[in-house]
Amino acid sequence: MGRERIKIDLLIHDLKVPLAVIEAGIISLLNRREKYGPLTGQQEKVLRRALRNNKVIKTLVNDALELGKSRQGIVNFSNLRLSGLIEDALVEIFDLTHCNTSEEIRHCLDLEALKNVLEEKGVLLLIDEVLWGQEVCLDAAKVRQILRNLLNNALKYRKDRVELVVDKRDGYLIFSVRDDGEGIPSIYHEKIFKCYFQMDATESGCVRGHGLGLAGVMVLIEDMGGRLFLESGEGKGAKFLVEVPLRASR
Repeated sequence: MGRERIKIDLLIHDLKVPLAVIEAGIISLLNRREKYGPLTGQQEKVLRRALRNNKVIKTLVNDALELGKSRQGIVNFSNLRLSGLIEDALVEIFDLTHCNTSEEIRHCLDLEALKNVLEEKGVLLLIDEVLWGQEVCLDAAKVRQILRNLLNNALKYRKDRVELVVDKRDGYLIFSVRDDGEGIPSIYHEKIFKCYFQMDATESGCVRGHGLGLAGVMVLIEDMGGRLFLESGEGKGAKFLVEVPLRASR
């Protein structure tokens, strides 16, 4: 690993400590009012907003560290239930925008209950119940990051709903994320996987600010030996389909 990469990774890693201190301080102010004093409704609102944004930064830091590991060829396989992987990704997503929804997801006792909670938020989850309970062997951190990035984009650009389909076939975990938004014109299909690219608002009805998201997703998928496909057209929504190879259970 080059010296510049080491410096960047060290800086990213060092950000975790102050972020943890900030989070602990905000939580103390919110939960220990007998010690720190009462809060007005407006003060509590500001603190909870600060806490949500602190979580966003923590997620970005962890994603950057995982992307750095991927560029070094580090893949950490482990056995886990597919249900846990998907639930964790969904909790991370909604924890930043709809805290009540993330709590509802945490308390879902089965797949049907989870589908009902998601459907109320305009998210349709399609997965076989047998597969939902199966154990798979893969790099959970990378797959969770991929899934979270694709779902975040779909939720951001949808009109009414997002569809998540999960399947397993021929040694691959396959999932697709589809939104019903404005879509991505074919001339942008390659460019959106480049860092910091945004569609020109003068040429399209919306701006897709993917930034590092899709570029990072592509790196993670390729480093695991997987593939990513995009199906979209202007005014027709967007569908991202991912194939990730599975390892034999350890």
